[in-house]
Amino acid sequence: MRDEEWIMVRRPTVADLWNPCSSDSTSRPLKVIFNEPAKYWTDALPVGNGRLGAMIWGGVASELIQLNEDTLWTGVPGDYTNPNAPYALSEIRKLVDSGEFAEATVASAKLVGNPADVYQLLGDIKLEFDDSHLNYDKETYQRELDLDNATVQIKYTVDGVEFSREHFASNPDQVMVTKISGSKPGSVSFTVYLDSKLDHHCKMTGERQIIMEGHCPEKRIPPQVYADDKRKGIQFSAVLDLKISKGNGIVHILDDSKLRVEGSDWAILLLVASSSFDGPFTKPSDSKKDPTSDSLNVLKSISNLSHVDLYAHHLDDYQNLFRRVSLQFSQSSRSVVCLKKNQDGRVPTTAERIKSFQMDEDPYLVELLFQFGRYLLISSSRPGTQVANLQGIWNKDLEPKWDSAPHLNINLEMNYWPSLPCNLSECQEPLFDFLSSLSVNGRKTAEVNYETSGWVVHHKSDIWAKSSADAGDVDWALWPMGGAWLCVHLWEHYTYTMDIDFLKDKAYPLLKGCGLFLLDWLIEGKGGYLETNPSTSPEHDFIAPDGNRASVSYSSTMDMAIIKEVFSVIVSAAEVLDKNEDDLVKRVRNAQSRLSPTKVAKDGSIMEWAQDFQDPDVHHRHLSHLFGLFPGHTITIESMPDLCKAAENTLHKRGEEGPGWSTMWKAALWARLHDSEHSYRMVKHLIYFVDPEHEKAFRGGIYSNLFAAHPPFQIDANFGFTAAVAEMLVQSTLEDLYLLPALPRDYWGNGCVEGLVARGGLTVNICWKEGNLHRLGLWLKNRKSWRRFRLHYRETMVSVNLSCETMYTYNGRLDCDPSLAPSCLPPELHRSAPLRLCLASVSVLPQLPAFSHAVSPSPLPGIWENWDVSSRSCLYITWFPWLVLLRILLLTCGLAVSCLMVLERPWISTAECNKRIEGVQY
Repeated sequence: MRDEEWIMVRRPTVADLWNPCSSDSTSRPLKVIFNEPAKYWTDALPVGNGRLGAMIWGGVASELIQLNEDTLWTGVPGDYTNPNAPYALSEIRKLVDSGEFAEATVASAKLVGNPADVYQLLGDIKLEFDDSHLNYDKETYQRELDLDNATVQIKYTVDGVEFSREHFASNPDQVMVTKISGSKPGSVSFTVYLDSKLDHHCKMTGERQIIMEGHCPEKRIPPQVYADDKRKGIQFSAVLDLKISKGNGIVHILDDSKLRVEGSDWAILLLVASSSFDGPFTKPSDSKKDPTSDSLNVLKSISNLSHVDLYAHHLDDYQNLFRRVSLQFSQSSRSVVCLKKNQDGRVPTTAERIKSFQMDEDPYLVELLFQFGRYLLISSSRPGTQVANLQGIWNKDLEPKWDSAPHLNINLEMNYWPSLPCNLSECQEPLFDFLSSLSVNGRKTAEVNYETSGWVVHHKSDIWAKSSADAGDVDWALWPMGGAWLCVHLWEHYTYTMDIDFLKDKAYPLLKGCGLFLLDWLIEGKGGYLETNPSTSPEHDFIAPDGNRASVSYSSTMDMAIIKEVFSVIVSAAEVLDKNEDDLVKRVRNAQSRLSPTKVAKDGSIMEWAQDFQDPDVHHRHLSHLFGLFPGHTITIESMPDLCKAAENTLHKRGEEGPGWSTMWKAALWARLHDSEHSYRMVKHLIYFVDPEHEKAFRGGIYSNLFAAHPPFQIDANFGFTAAVAEMLVQSTLEDLYLLPALPRDYWGNGCVEGLVARGGLTVNICWKEGNLHRLGLWLKNRKSWRRFRLHYRETMVSVNLSCETMYTYNGRLDCDPSLAPSCLPPELHRSAPLRLCLASVSVLPQLPAFSHAVSPSPLPGIWENWDVSSRSCLYITWFPWLVLLRILLLTCGLAVSCLMVLERPWISTAECNKRIEGVQY
């Protein structure tokens, strides 16, 4: 056999195997576009590598690059216990039992603790260019963030010379990179220096490096520059390294803290930063880490890498994550709206697109926002980093709103909603590391404050893993369900990845501790039910029967919904791990039947509290009592249609107004109810332009750089948007897959999504035309040889059997394409494990059908080999020894291939497909 006739190729990926041939549109650039420098922080463009973040303003004569490092916080490890809490707890429970809810609310202030600490900033890179840049040609100015390569680029022209700047943050090399260049040799001249609002000083090392060293305050009050010599807070160091073109250019040192570049062709700035933070249990003063030494070591490790090398490493790392999912929408031919174009033919800026969305409902902007959420998660949460906080990693203030801290009563959880369905499971790892730290402090809080076993966390935390109730109003501070909600993410991670080692080693120990606390926290209540007391519904009050306003009662609907979810998760995990006889599991099973059911109020909505209290704010932003519907799973359309109707009434009652995160929670809730109209209304409601000078509190909306608004900026709605859109397209359980359950057909009438993930480890590709399913691709990747799923599309339900690491393709009727799935092959071929061969020359057998893609290798190693060549003309032969001899004989005679049987390509029913896969012994 000659080498040019046969080649062996790599195992095909999901992208290789999927060729829907259904999308009319070409791939559109995923870019956030401006035609002027930033005027406000929310005009600047974010880059990040998970740990380091920057906001690029894009100024011309002077540039500002604001920097963040995710471990820079105020404070030191704290004591999150209160020995007096048990006495207060006893008093509060008595008041609640006697119906004195307002008095119980006042008494509950004794259970709150000290305030959480505050996320800080790192500093700024400041660039000053020649005065000639003041007269740049405004018509040539371009500033854009390309989501596909995670790069910000700025271009403009001065006196006929085009200048460009390129910024990216590399995760593999842990460096922020800026390249400045001009189209004319020797045209690049500027001054660069570092600055910070924190206590700091700068110095030079060598001829082309600036070191900035400083520290965070030990307490949450703003520091006075150079006022604190003890420096007990977290120390930090940032090092800026400068490279210029060879031959042209000179570098001067100014004021022992600035670098001046003159007459260079280009310049490259490398920014690295480190801190002395050594975990949540180590005091900064006890840390052995040297931030400056660590930063210089990072620079040393990349000293031999060119800009091209750094960019290649960055792209390889980032695109491996980002390109897992693609989404394209276009409007249906039935749509009554059309896309608006600029009369001058100019590409509209992103701000212009946001402003026009309420009229043109541009589906391409929805694509951009969906992928922007994935971009932000990749950029703010990576293995080994801190969790994405209330602003991800981007912050410009010493006192950011709400401390930019992780809030556990919706915001932190929403940050990670898109991680699993949108194929970014690695980005969830910091959440589990954080949860492990919380459980350590939370065990002390549970033991001392509440005299329970297990561990507990409340509504707000910080880098020190604060577990006690925060200082503040009881309606939000006193809520011991934060850790329990986070534990639901542990089980979700398993259901999406089917990683049993994770379930056994990481998830179950945390679930066990959480379950032990909940079992002890539940007390005997009325009617034989177990109840929580005291209990709040996050951030919401009620009017007690005596007419007084209160927030503390017993067994709020959210409390019970979270406990039901966690108990269900513990039982399910125990079944997987064969721990059904554990004492914990037996106790959980006994408690499950004694948890009070979700109740329906007189007006037909779901009750938020155990009693049907009067609600003083029916349009409140939180939707806590709907947790069981989403993100929970205890309320489903199939099993509880009456409660789903009550949930629908609740959503109507709450209304559509609210901050960004609330709007996106509503979108996901409507999607879970399979209500495409209202889910889309929430999507549309969020895409509302926010002017930083005229922000409206609690209105939500989108800033010009696509940051979501509370206002001010909160990143949770960006992540919630991505998760909600995914929920509209795909929903799942471990046994069921729901296709396009909330697709707004009049607005996203045609489209294709590739790479979404469903529970059970299933990758899902869907294409639809005129609102109808056109093609479905499924790829199962887990350790089981095969799994059974039920596919749901509108009123159709079919059961399918899927082998692992094999692409299955179905048409709009959910019939299987046999050319793309071995389970759909004729039985005689499938049972004999056919060998897939591709011809090197179609001229040998021109009548053979051409198949678009190869199937993956058989689970029988060495039996089914996958060969491929450019012709893509393929055929199958059965694997019998006498055929092998015949094949060798024919090949010896010079024939390109022998074939006993050519597979045709009819669609066959899924039922027939299932019979065939069940007949194969893997």
